Amino acid sequence: MMLLRRSLIAAATAALTVSALPALAQEAKPADNAQAAEQMPEGKVLPDIALGQADAPVTIIEYASFTCSHCAAFHDQNLPKLKAEYVDTGKVKFIQRDVYFDAVGLWAGILARCGGDEKYYAVSDLIFGDQKNWLSAKSGDEIAANLRKIGAKAGMTPEQMDTCWNDQQKVADLVTTFQTHATADQIEGTPTFIIAGEKVQNQPWDDLKKIIDAKLAEAESKG
Repeated sequence: MMLLRRSLIAAATAALTVSALPALAQEAKPADNAQAAEQMPEGKVLPDIALGQADAPVTIIEYASFTCSHCAAFHDQNLPKLKAEYVDTGKVKFIQRDVYFDAVGLWAGILARCGGDEKYYAVSDLIFGDQKNWLSAKSGDEIAANLRKIGAKAGMTPEQMDTCWNDQQKVADLVTTFQTHATADQIEGTPTFIIAGEKVQNQPWDDLKKIIDAKLAEAESKG
């Protein structure tokens, strides 16, 4: 899914619309978007949530959107291979950074964070794994209900989800984090990977594996 850099701020502003969060699940007008964004608290950049050993020789960052079908395919098909071959063996530290194209993607991103950092990747897997179903809804109410089902599978209560979706400071922090990182790394689409500092576009697993192995060899030669 492509997102031009000049669209980052516009997308984030739309995502900030508090009245579009699942607690209300209603459509917002452009004027409401601007007003809501102005009323939001100042956001801060949140720390990354990493999988793997902190001292792994290679770090892979994935920029992903919960509404991106190619991102869902990567998480369903290739992330398990990456975990088994590289993360679990101590060779790679993996970091997912969420990109919000719209308010719906932000709803999902808030839900992924709602259970705490320790549950982030488990909830993300549920969201990506059921993407076709929850995104097939025809209204905001239906999308909200579908996301609530995913949250319930992860052990969250309705009250817990409402609290997370209505936490304006967390919303501002997530959008600020997204804007800051995506702008700095010049992200134009998802999924995009930063492998040992090099920006890499999405590609078949065998091709990604060659890049990872080359970066590991390079790190070993320096170490």
